[in-house]
Amino acid sequence: MSLPTSLPKRQFLQLGGLALLAAASPWTAAQPRPAADAPAVVQHYAALVHAAYGDTLAAAEAMQAAIAAFVAAPSAEGLDAARKAWLAAREFYDQTDAFRFYGGPIDDDQGPEGRINAWPIDESYIDAVQGKPKAGLVNNPKLQITKANLAKANERGGEENISTGWHAIEFLLWGQDRSTTGPGDRPFEDYVDGKAPNADRRRQYLTVVTALLLDDLGGLVRAWAPGQRNYRARFEKGGQESVRKMIVGLGSLSRGELAGERMEVALNSQDQEDEHSCFSDNTHRDIVNNAQGILNVWLGQYKRRDGSTLAGPGLRDLVAARQPELAERTTAQIAASVAAAEAIQAPFDREIVGAKDAPGRLRIQKTIDSLVAQSKLLVDAASAIGITKLTLAKSKGKS
Repeated sequence: MSLPTSLPKRQFLQLGGLALLAAASPWTAAQPRPAADAPAVVQHYAALVHAAYGDTLAAAEAMQAAIAAFVAAPSAEGLDAARKAWLAAREFYDQTDAFRFYGGPIDDDQGPEGRINAWPIDESYIDAVQGKPKAGLVNNPKLQITKANLAKANERGGEENISTGWHAIEFLLWGQDRSTTGPGDRPFEDYVDGKAPNADRRRQYLTVVTALLLDDLGGLVRAWAPGQRNYRARFEKGGQESVRKMIVGLGSLSRGELAGERMEVALNSQDQEDEHSCFSDNTHRDIVNNAQGILNVWLGQYKRRDGSTLAGPGLRDLVAARQPELAERTTAQIAASVAAAEAIQAPFDREIVGAKDAPGRLRIQKTIDSLVAQSKLLVDAASAIGITKLTLAKSKGKS
């Protein structure tokens, strides 16, 4: 088994992640970790996935309420509240990227991932931008703004022609980011009749695209709901094949997507257009929560929106039963990736610029190196539990 990588071999620094984990673990000496076998790990993973999508949907519903209040009576305060609600919901969604890359409900042939989280966006496909005051679907009176039409328009004519999802909403809330020190600063007057052209259509677009996002998130919650004839029921019966899918998800996010598409591309280009959440300058949190999502699945624990912790047998326990040292080395490396990601400073578009030894670039490179190292350990972990055919997905574009 091998993981495709464009990086040269190098020495990787192991950080002290075990202390971090000890502080977060819900188990004590008097409460040993539960016994783990493949069926138990798979069933707990399904519960964790359902919880994470459920929390994302609940946070998105709070965002929808804030957006509804804003479009009903546009104000600076209302726009700020809607932005804060978007940021809060992203904290949960970003952790769910660890459930991708194996053809599950999020990204099978009919999956909604491209409607939910595709990027980067050609902003002028959605709305007016600097120098193009009449651009975009918002300013096209021939387009009826409906869920079906926005979904149909997504990626029509080009992969950057994004009309739906988190980043379409982000652009509508923040506008273009033309600042080197902060996010976009769209005025609330863009949504006020008489203050900006097509303000009524802009309000409608924001309302409809948000409702479409909730529809897609709701579908994921249903696909993983317990006690139903759905994807979860099939996944829980999958045994070792489902374990393989779990590891494919973690390894593919670690290397191809997070280290590669979301970090290396921007580091090499030094272009703001290559950062994930460019309008809100939230990319640093995207990276942290992606890394945290990997740790969640590896450990089998997840901190819920209500502050409680869902804990049970994880991949670490399966590996520890065969090769304890490898299990702990992998745990430490994944924790090191989270710590390295947390050290990246905002805004990300300033971290990527400068010479190779610029402090921000070094912080990003350190995170990339740790993610690459952990992806190799995940391949070793799969082998330790008898999974010898492991193809880690390469990213098929930025999403």
